[in-house]
Amino acid sequence: MRTGSEPATARSALRARLWLSVWGLAWSIFGTAAFVLVGRPGWAAACGVLWLVATVDMTMILRHMRQGPHYQPGRDVPPYRPADTRPPPFRRPPQHRHP
Repeated sequence: MRTGSEPATARSALRARLWLSVWGLAWSIFGTAAFVLVGRPGWAAACGVLWLVATVDMTMILRHMRQGPHYQPGRDVPPYRPADTRPPPFRRPPQHRHP
């Protein structure tokens, strides 16, 4: 559902996200291999987790790119439910007490 604050033709920069994901994937593979060779299993595991995250991210990006554009509601679809036209209930202002 549209909220009314976004452009009607907004698109995600999927190609930029794809290249950033490739960059992160390359560095995480390099980091995993380097830390395994140096003998730092903790850092290698951390880079391995980043490798997994980058791979899942790239998979989702490629999936979205293959799906193509989705339905976008037109200008005749209201972005949100109209506001209630009744006036708000009267509330008495707070009384200030001085000692």
